[in-house]
Amino acid sequence: MLTLSELIDKAAGTAELEESVRVQIDQIREGRTQSDKPFFDLEVVDSSSRARFKIWSDTPAFAICEKSAAGDCFVLSGRFFSNAYGLNVNRPSLQTLAASELEEFFAGSTEQCRLHQENWDYLLSVFSGLLEKRLRALGLLALNGHEKKWRRAAAARSFHHARRGGLLEHTAQMLRCAQALAPLYAEVSPDLLYCGVLFHDVGKLWENDYPEHGFVSKPGRTGELLGHIAIGIEVANKCWTQAREQHPDLFAENVQPPSDLLRDHLLHLIASHHGTREFGSPVTPRTPEAWLLHHIDNIDAKIEMLRCTYREKEEVAPGLFEARRPLEGYAARPLSEWNQE
Repeated sequence: MLTLSELIDKAAGTAELEESVRVQIDQIREGRTQSDKPFFDLEVVDSSSRARFKIWSDTPAFAICEKSAAGDCFVLSGRFFSNAYGLNVNRPSLQTLAASELEEFFAGSTEQCRLHQENWDYLLSVFSGLLEKRLRALGLLALNGHEKKWRRAAAARSFHHARRGGLLEHTAQMLRCAQALAPLYAEVSPDLLYCGVLFHDVGKLWENDYPEHGFVSKPGRTGELLGHIAIGIEVANKCWTQAREQHPDLFAENVQPPSDLLRDHLLHLIASHHGTREFGSPVTPRTPEAWLLHHIDNIDAKIEMLRCTYREKEEVAPGLFEARRPLEGYAARPLSEWNQE
């Protein structure tokens, strides 16, 4: 069965596509047209994307919507098509998702499960091999201590990687970029940069967490009152204390660089990764690792925004796509389809 993202891609450029997709209701609102015809405005999500449909009173799905609420899970079937307003469906029907199917549904598609496991194994492998033993202990504590949250949290609310497991995808891809760039600059301490990649958004494990059985990240008190940068600094300090208690020999006074200096440099990476105060950083980057981290973060976010543009927006002219915030102007189709093997 297709995911919503796959359905959106497949429906583009076709007249109508008869398909089924498993979804969870995010929002459901009843409304009426000017001619008093009733309908439900149904917003649904899955592990890959979200979509909004109008369910009219003359369709089989309408009676199901009358008894449904946010959080309910269904198989949505019908004839799907795309237009300027996004994905639409004719003759929709809803069938309640069986309890035996829920665990598989919340785990995501086979491809997403494979991708998340691959990224998780990659992070563990990199941090298990760090030469700086204090940062190695710190990174493994952050990963192993919050594995379920890493596999759930999003990297953002809307602009990029705004999906279950998105933070894991974003962090792993940033780490690949960091491993490629760090050897090119002699001023950079690779292990410090890698640890900055891991911790820069660690606060989003709380700010953008998802429920165990859901695809919607709801605002929470801690995330809203503190924000992910402040939370990230607190998490890094807590992991630092735990690592020092578990491995006191690694934090001896004669170890170089001094532990307090190393910790300050790591906390600076968390505090400065947005680059400017205008975008929420309490301080601007002051070290080689901080500048690299800021730009690596920005690169991966912007490329993901382009991917979302190609997937979600209509082609308004040959090779040009409708604008998608926060990117400016029309995005151009990339030349990668002509890349040589």
